[in-house]
Amino acid sequence: MVVTSNRIYVNLDFAEQFEERFRSRAGLVESMPGFVSFQLLRPTKAGDPYIAMTHWESMEQFKAWTESDAFKQGHARSGTLPPEAYPQHPVLEVHEVV
Repeated sequence: MVVTSNRIYVNLDFAEQFEERFRSRAGLVESMPGFVSFQLLRPTKAGDPYIAMTHWESMEQFKAWTESDAFKQGHARSGTLPPEAYPQHPVLEVHEVV
């Protein structure tokens, strides 16, 4: 199993809009082969990132998601918030479950 953690830094002034974007997301990832689960984690400390976490059956299935049309469609919505909503670039981490 593979777990991805996309650490997304969000300006506090845009936190509610950011969360709403995830609440109303297209949900295309759920139909992908190998997808197990999705969670959006809210930081408890100011300045820490949100974490968009997904679980996949395999690395190959996660890669297939990132190369799919569904991925492009789902991430096209990221432009709905202005650039100042994101004080720094997100950081993607990928781990295998031991």
